[in-house]
Amino acid sequence: MPNAEIIAIGTELLLGEIQDTNTHYLARQLRDHGVNLYRTTMIGDNAHRVAELVNEALSRADIVITTGGLGPTVDDPTREALAIAFGVEIEYQPALWEQIQNRFMRFSRTPTENNKRQAYIPAGGIAVENPVGTAPCFIMERGDKCVFCLPGVPKEMEYLTSHALMPYLLERYQLTDLIKARVLHTIGLGESSVDDMIGDLELLTNPTVGLLAKSGQVDVRITAKASSEAQADVMIDEVEQTIRQRLGSAIYGIDEETIAEAVSLLLVRDHIQALVAVEGLDTGFVEEQFGKILSKQVK
Repeated sequence: MPNAEIIAIGTELLLGEIQDTNTHYLARQLRDHGVNLYRTTMIGDNAHRVAELVNEALSRADIVITTGGLGPTVDDPTREALAIAFGVEIEYQPALWEQIQNRFMRFSRTPTENNKRQAYIPAGGIAVENPVGTAPCFIMERGDKCVFCLPGVPKEMEYLTSHALMPYLLERYQLTDLIKARVLHTIGLGESSVDDMIGDLELLTNPTVGLLAKSGQVDVRITAKASSEAQADVMIDEVEQTIRQRLGSAIYGIDEETIAEAVSLLLVRDHIQALVAVEGLDTGFVEEQFGKILSKQVK
């Protein structure tokens, strides 16, 4: 199974002017396709520093994904940085320039000479058309490793991830596995207490078990790598059962369930039971009327 690193490029990220939502999105996509993500890095708009970081990442990872730095301005460094990292020149691609011009024409606009910078990519690179923006992306390959350079605009990055990056990785690395996670929410126990009760499970390798302390609660994440979602569910279910036996009622929900929802469901269930007992209503009738609520179980 290949491993990956993500490099988010942009001085605005380092200054805290915008949030790096791209890395979060990419991490989920890689997880869903069974690619191990071991490191993410944020770096400013400096071509030489980016080039150095790319080479460092390639020394560790099979797949390096960059976001940002593909715009038309002088301070967009990704094209130059990858040329430096791979020891090649930047080459003009007439086909890319035509794509950029056509994109502008669809919006009744005229590209400037600055936009022409986006038609240059490092020699030997594989150009990838961007049908939802003006910044073409590209791929650089080094042996069995690769660098996939994506634009930083989230809408463009997400589209190209789905339609270009993941299809490329699936074919190149014959990805067949997936990584699935389930989160158990606990309340009333501190992180050290939870760790004391399930610490031995945190040493498992597949599935893995990890803790995340939040305000007022501790989450227990179970993550499995498998060839199918069904197989991953079986692996997770087994570990979840053990955790539930140890943590008991401290677990109030899983994944997207909230403590407010859990309390609400308990109150509704208690009221329904009271209706059945006090009013003598038929249980089947009550269940039919409140079926949607009763279908949710507070575990």
